[in-house]
Amino acid sequence: MRGSVAEVAAPASPARVRTARLGHTRYVEETTSAQTPPGEPGVTLALDGDTARLTLTGELTDVARRPLVRVLTQLLLERPTLNRVELDLRGVSLMNSAGMSILIQGQRMAAPRGIQVVLVDPPVAVARPLQLSGLWHRFPVVSAADEDVADT
Repeated sequence: MRGSVAEVAAPASPARVRTARLGHTRYVEETTSAQTPPGEPGVTLALDGDTARLTLTGELTDVARRPLVRVLTQLLLERPTLNRVELDLRGVSLMNSAGMSILIQGQRMAAPRGIQVVLVDPPVAVARPLQLSGLWHRFPVVSAADEDVADT
């Protein structure tokens, strides 16, 4: 295979990648950012009794599926008394069809246990695609101000 590039872990250090091209070897340092890059989704969890609030930030695209589903699965496994999941979407800047699919998947995961999935203050970037697709009616929508009043 002429001109092929193979990447294998270098034996000297797990933080290095050895790239071999036509018999030559060079080491390249791998770097990772400690902070979430712009556009990458962020998911935080807050528990209040039988209610969980997941706060999403960034873009609600296919990249958001893994972190959101992981947190929701953990909740479903560890909280048998959970009866409501609030998705706080105020920090979402973009949602595409994959993002809509993630919301539906979360709702389907919660449905067998009778857990209500509620959207909290969805911005236009979330509300409009849901409205255009006809999925808007599937989710109860609440205002964060209403939730804060209910908590006091």
